[in-house]
Amino acid sequence: MKVKELTAWLENKYPAKAAEHWDNVGLLVGDDEAEVSHVFLALDLTEETLEEAIQAGADMIITHHPMIFSGIKKINNHDFTGRRIMRLIQNHICYYAMHTNYDVLGMADLSADYLKLEEREVLSVTEETRDRCEGLGRVGMLSKQMSLRECGEFVKAALSLNDVKIYGDLEQSVHRAAICTGSGKSMISDVLAKGADVYVTGDIDHHTGIDAVAAGLAVIDAGHYGTEYIFMDAMKKKLGENFPELPITCAKVKSPYTIL
Repeated sequence: MKVKELTAWLENKYPAKAAEHWDNVGLLVGDDEAEVSHVFLALDLTEETLEEAIQAGADMIITHHPMIFSGIKKINNHDFTGRRIMRLIQNHICYYAMHTNYDVLGMADLSADYLKLEEREVLSVTEETRDRCEGLGRVGMLSKQMSLRECGEFVKAALSLNDVKIYGDLEQSVHRAAICTGSGKSMISDVLAKGADVYVTGDIDHHTGIDAVAAGLAVIDAGHYGTEYIFMDAMKKKLGENFPELPITCAKVKSPYTIL
């Protein structure tokens, strides 16, 4: 199929209008008249994942995080973004990103599924019509009441993580939980308004963590990568269901940091 056929399906299911105003989604590099024979999925387009895609023989890469966020005045080998754009073009690879539009229309419920949240609702509403309500994150009930320590272990197991960082009394009881993948500290006011006992997200800094606890909210920081790498398997499944003849490869799951 042509790139434009695949991107038309993606844009129908995850329209760009659902993305935040500051975001940059869609076909970022490439010719939409080109043929697609192998798709490579990754969370980020790093030089390592680009090399993986080249070795896999991919001619289209789809990531969650956009490699290009702001305007570029020069494309050359002097910086890492320029080098990656050049390699994409040299290897005839098209590049598509689906970020906050996927956060709203895919990742929010996907992450709530991993935590088995019941009676769920949108955490932070971004669009509301007579028929539906869409937005970032989800809040709902855990399958049972548990201690914060047990909840941390549950999150680790659910997302197959090596570690999580917890703010709060490990022995306190939690039942109502909120989750927002990636960097969710800006939505703590929404979490508190929804009456959650614990918030699962990533990129929580020192002051945000202790302030959340002071406000009565426990926080489980499962990491930006740790909460969002699930994009790859989920998108592989969706694409496989709709384009069964299309070869699809996922980047290796590898945390960008190491804890000694």
